[in-house]
Amino acid sequence: MAVPKRKTSKSKRNMRRSHDGIQKINIAYDSVTGEPKLPHHLSLTDGYYNGKKIVKTKAPKEEKSGDMTEAAAKES
Repeated sequence: MAVPKRKTSKSKRNMRRSHDGIQKINIAYDSVTGEPKLPHHLSLTDGYYNGKKIVKTKAPKEEKSGDMTEAAAKES
């Protein structure tokens, strides 16, 4: 059975583990929308990657502005 000949020092042990630490996430900002995103990932809001449309996105539903003014008028 293999047994270490000498005790591994704290310094050697910690140097070996130097790559195991948690690293912070690198956040890039989309050049078109300005939203924070991960590098080399597509933009979630508009579906663009590297200036090209990759994913079709649904158009956001717009509320009628007349409905909101009528509701505000009833409350007043």
